[in-house]
Amino acid sequence: MEFVLMKTESILHLDLDTFFVSCERLTDSKLLKRPLLVGGIGDRGVVAACSYETRKFGVHSGMSMKLARQLCPEATVIKGDSSTYTKHSQLVTEIIKERVPVFEKASIDEFYADLTGMDQFFGTYKFATELRNTIIKETGLPISFGLSSNKIVSKVATGEAKPNNQMRVDTGLEKQFLAPLSIQKIPSVGTKTYQTLRNLGITKVHIVQEMPLEMMVSALGKHGQTIWRRANGIDRPPLIPFHERKSISTERTFTKDTTNMVQLRTTITAMAENLAYQLRRADKLTACIAVRVRYSDFQTYSKQIKIPYTSADHILIPKIVELFERLYERRLLIRLVGVKFSDIVTGNYQINLFDDTEEMLSLYHAMDHIRKKYGEKSIMRATSMGAKTIGRFHNPFSGEPPIVLAHRKQ
Repeated sequence: MEFVLMKTESILHLDLDTFFVSCERLTDSKLLKRPLLVGGIGDRGVVAACSYETRKFGVHSGMSMKLARQLCPEATVIKGDSSTYTKHSQLVTEIIKERVPVFEKASIDEFYADLTGMDQFFGTYKFATELRNTIIKETGLPISFGLSSNKIVSKVATGEAKPNNQMRVDTGLEKQFLAPLSIQKIPSVGTKTYQTLRNLGITKVHIVQEMPLEMMVSALGKHGQTIWRRANGIDRPPLIPFHERKSISTERTFTKDTTNMVQLRTTITAMAENLAYQLRRADKLTACIAVRVRYSDFQTYSKQIKIPYTSADHILIPKIVELFERLYERRLLIRLVGVKFSDIVTGNYQINLFDDTEEMLSLYHAMDHIRKKYGEKSIMRATSMGAKTIGRFHNPFSGEPPIVLAHRKQ
């Protein structure tokens, strides 16, 4: 009879504490221990991050900035700088990359690492502790971690360890660790799901643990199965070392609702132009484009079409404008517009023998060269001029997750 020794998995979850806030405090020490809000500074802005000092007033990320200011009027409000946050995130990424063979960057401030097998050489908890201390010492950023046999339990453990601390859940104790916690602590239980579970009398994890799987599936479908597995500490999603982008998008919320067609077309055009450039510089093509409109009454509509694979402005921009004009039927004030390219594949734009000219292709090459050298806003079409805050200023196809994933609620 043969016996196979199974390795116990060790998955580390690292999360930078109030990341945007911490970056701002590194830049300006006067902000230390003061209530701080980072995000859109207008009434329509959203809180991207908030310091712990604001949370006792009920402030949280994702809240409207207007409400956050009302709850905590003494807070300092900072618009924030995505390039600064990206730079600090990359410093942390490099430290992890040098020391860990397999890791996943789940967002700008969140990482997973597979430490399976290290116990026989070094000790996973000791290694994780030294890694965290190194990050704090070399970057000045506070960071917390959770260590367990799977991603889900490790993520929950990190949340319980915060702020700026660490926690280990030993193999076999996952269910016991999760049992007394609120069901809201389970990743993927959002506001709507929590309300549904509350209506069923489910507020704590241990209640789900005591329920048969079939009952959860009956109540919530496939999502119920996922929650049941996570509540029992047995869900084991794999690490994803590289994030392959399937779509790119951008949107703009206007300071004041508008029906100004010149402004709307200019904004839409600038968005399409910028996204097309992102495709070309990464050697990508899109075959599906979409436009999104949100009216002043918060009703949101979108329309998309399939097109032959392309990354050319002169093809994409007219189709985007046409989509917008077909979509904008209600003639109400518009609050937000957005553009999205999906069905993205790797490839270079192919010359259209009937429509393209050598001059056209040379123009694209020259414009993209100027953008790479002097910045994305250094050159643009006349029809795009006047559009404000359009642009990504980072490569969406670098394998890094989008910056908007920071502080997301899973």
